[in-house]
Amino acid sequence: MIISAAEMREGQTGLVINLSGGHGMVRRMQAMGVRPGVPVVKLTSQPFRGPVSLQVGATQVAVGFGIARRIMVEVAG
Repeated sequence: MIISAAEMREGQTGLVINLSGGHGMVRRMQAMGVRPGVPVVKLTSQPFRGPVSLQVGATQVAVGFGIARRIMVEVAG
């Protein structure tokens, strides 16, 4: 099932499938290690569309809710 990183549950793991954004957003995400084919774990999210924390390898990355909605992830089940 393909969902956005914002829709993932805390602790859920998925594989990044696509970054649907502009060139600058895609380049920034790739610089942080979030790129297609890389597994990510959603660590936390804040209520009311606050930031989303993701673990990419051994690194923790915090992104805004709008950017998290543009990170498409394939999760099991």
